[in-house]
Amino acid sequence: MAPKKKDSGVHVPKGEPQHQEPIRWHSRSIYKILSTIVLAALCAEASSLCLSPVYGSIAASRATLWETSLFTISSFKMRMQISLPKLLVLPTAWLSRLYLSKSLLATMTSLLPIFGICIPALQSYLFRLSSIGPKWGPTVTIFCTSSPLFYLSVLSVLSIAEELYIDYKAPEEASALQQSMTLALGYLQLAFIIACYSIIEMIQDIFSPVIAWLVRSWSGTSALFSRIGLQAIVSLSYAVLERSYKRLAFFGILPLLHLISINPHVPLKYNTAALNATLQAGGFSLVARQESLTGYISVLDNVKDGFRVMRCDHSLLGGEWINKPEGHPAVLNEPIYAIFLMLEAVRLVETVSAKSTTDNDKNALIVGLGVGTAPAALITHGIPTTIIEIDPVVHDFATRYFDLPQNHTSIIGDAIEIVKDMQSRPGNDNLYSYILHDVFTGGAEPIDLFTQEFLEGLSNLLKPDGVIAINYAGDLLLPSAISAVVTILHVFPNCRLFREMPASTPLGDEDFTNLVIFCVKSTRPITFRQPVESDFLASPARRQHLMPQHEVDKRFYDRILGGNGSVIRRGQTKELESSQICSAIGHWYVMRSVLPDVVWENW
Repeated sequence: MAPKKKDSGVHVPKGEPQHQEPIRWHSRSIYKILSTIVLAALCAEASSLCLSPVYGSIAASRATLWETSLFTISSFKMRMQISLPKLLVLPTAWLSRLYLSKSLLATMTSLLPIFGICIPALQSYLFRLSSIGPKWGPTVTIFCTSSPLFYLSVLSVLSIAEELYIDYKAPEEASALQQSMTLALGYLQLAFIIACYSIIEMIQDIFSPVIAWLVRSWSGTSALFSRIGLQAIVSLSYAVLERSYKRLAFFGILPLLHLISINPHVPLKYNTAALNATLQAGGFSLVARQESLTGYISVLDNVKDGFRVMRCDHSLLGGEWINKPEGHPAVLNEPIYAIFLMLEAVRLVETVSAKSTTDNDKNALIVGLGVGTAPAALITHGIPTTIIEIDPVVHDFATRYFDLPQNHTSIIGDAIEIVKDMQSRPGNDNLYSYILHDVFTGGAEPIDLFTQEFLEGLSNLLKPDGVIAINYAGDLLLPSAISAVVTILHVFPNCRLFREMPASTPLGDEDFTNLVIFCVKSTRPITFRQPVESDFLASPARRQHLMPQHEVDKRFYDRILGGNGSVIRRGQTKELESSQICSAIGHWYVMRSVLPDVVWENW
């Protein structure tokens, strides 16, 4: 009599396929699918961050989008936005899955970690093509870097999902399914690819503030918490997920060596030395750099012409001449931009209390620091000054490298929330004699700081005979600029407008300049007293540019306001985004005329 077989303890219900793998295999497959999708989203976000120092955050994130009107019904309009490189990836991944052999697809997806670790090196060379402009530059870079990784990630997810589905079928069913790759199944695959794309986009939106928080909290502590460091972490995570350590060690050794020694974007000792060698050939030298909340912040010296600038991504926050003019012992360093001197003219506006009070009896609020040219002057004049700056690194660099006096009150944070909090405190109304509003980010003015609600908050903090100076930098012909000026005139009853430079004649298609708007809360006409010697702080530049000169006739804006023009209100800034993009692109070309390409491309 044959012995009884020992019960294995695994009971398969009648009718269930007998060939199923253990549950843990399926769990790992699902885990791998989810992990690949998350890593693809992280890689896309890290790549976008790496583009912003070369193209600006607005141009990098929006210039690669194609916006298409789907349909219009009366006043309702639906629009679709999709990235051109990713748009090409979707059908390519679908066709590859339909027509390429499984062995070839398996080989391609195994290249995920290797290609990922190559992306920083590829970007450093592709950035040299940035002269093609802020619209096609990011598109070409994404098409050659993150798009192939996105393509391989989608293929990998699709392969795992298909194997997972087939594995639940009986052997004869699976064979029939594999042999009959029908059009219907192909459409299901396409639907799955589109679903992957949507999920990756959603996860990228979720992780964007998380990554910003990581960079803000850990910036300067380690190269891993830089935008390039995040890309390296994602690539190594792909290797762990694919378990392809040997392949990565063999094929990835050269990209890794490039990453840790030559790549100018990595904040390590040898990389910084390589960066400085490149910059010095162009007459520049890196003083300091650090990732931060608003972007990549660095301080650079032009050793040939003798000036120092601070940059944030693809914008200049200001600059000063390093060498003081011979025979003119200025109290403060001379700025390279006259616009910041014009802001100091708030002290020259004649008010009721101007003659009866001294500078020591007044106080000032600064919204947006930059390198601190105007705030430093107010502090030097003896005016107690409070500075609101969203970026802690900007404040640190302004103090360390641009001699911002330390005898001031600094508040680091979002100006919208800070001003709201100031208003809520008892006794804070009519607090400041002067307010300077000078903000800029991403290649354009942050429109949320030009809303009616925010400006009314500043008005409440201003004394009855106080003066506010607002600097708007952008293309004055764009709707966003017109709306910003109209909103300012709506909040403040009396204003005068001055350009940094006279308008060209005839006026062209664009008019990119700085516009300083001086406003008061009364209807009394704004007049400026003649400056005295002490106003100049022994500065030749202040002697020439302190008094506003190129006035703009505000009747054009008054007509728009009188005709119920577009006042910007909180939560209603979406319509101005297209103007913001145009302004950012125009600003990109202005910045490229100020500093050479080698500075922007190598960070």
